[in-house]
Amino acid sequence: MVIFLTGIAASMAHVVTGPDHLAAVTPLAIDSRKKSWLIGFSWGLGHTIGMLLIWGVFLLFKKFIPVDSIAEHSDLIIGFLLIGIGSWAIIRTYRRHVHKNRPHTHFHTKPFLYAHIHPHTHDIEHDHDHTHEKVVKENAFTALFIGIVHGFSGFSHLVALLPSLAFTTFTASLIYIIAFATGTIVVMVIFAFILGFVAFQSFVREKQIFLKWFTFSGGALAIVVGIIWICRGLF
Repeated sequence: MVIFLTGIAASMAHVVTGPDHLAAVTPLAIDSRKKSWLIGFSWGLGHTIGMLLIWGVFLLFKKFIPVDSIAEHSDLIIGFLLIGIGSWAIIRTYRRHVHKNRPHTHFHTKPFLYAHIHPHTHDIEHDHDHTHEKVVKENAFTALFIGIVHGFSGFSHLVALLPSLAFTTFTASLIYIIAFATGTIVVMVIFAFILGFVAFQSFVREKQIFLKWFTFSGGALAIVVGIIWICRGLF
């Protein structure tokens, strides 16, 4: 139990203190709204897979390839990914806003043929049913991919799993790794759920201006952190 709780605490500290982790999930969670928890789960699962991959490569090939050096310079990849996610979130929000307010023409044949133009609007249920499932699936796969890249990058991920080598038994090491993975997933699910809940409530209550700027802020956060990570990788 002590080993398990230690792994949980270590994973929570690792995830929460990584602004790149939170920034990567934020735009996707906001965009997924009610099912945002799936984004946190997907990212946490991918992060765990990536960490195990870099850990396995490090243990097997550390004598042949500079795994630690490669991991240290992976900040550039993370930076560009964050900028891409943030830009995507902002562009998608802008397009939705323009589409919603664009006038369009309707033709009627009963009781007689005529046409009229009025602002184009979607009711909440129609918009939700039409886009939600597809968007969530796309966001979940994106979160999984980014989580894998995140987990595979950064020397800190090697350090985070070092305690697993200090235990005298394989069972204890396995418990620590499972606890670390569990804590990572739980923290990101909670974080993503909170963001999605705020976005969903804003959507249902038709607080479109707040939702728009909330989404813009999430995208801007990802871009800013991405720029910082690129600068860190270069300098």
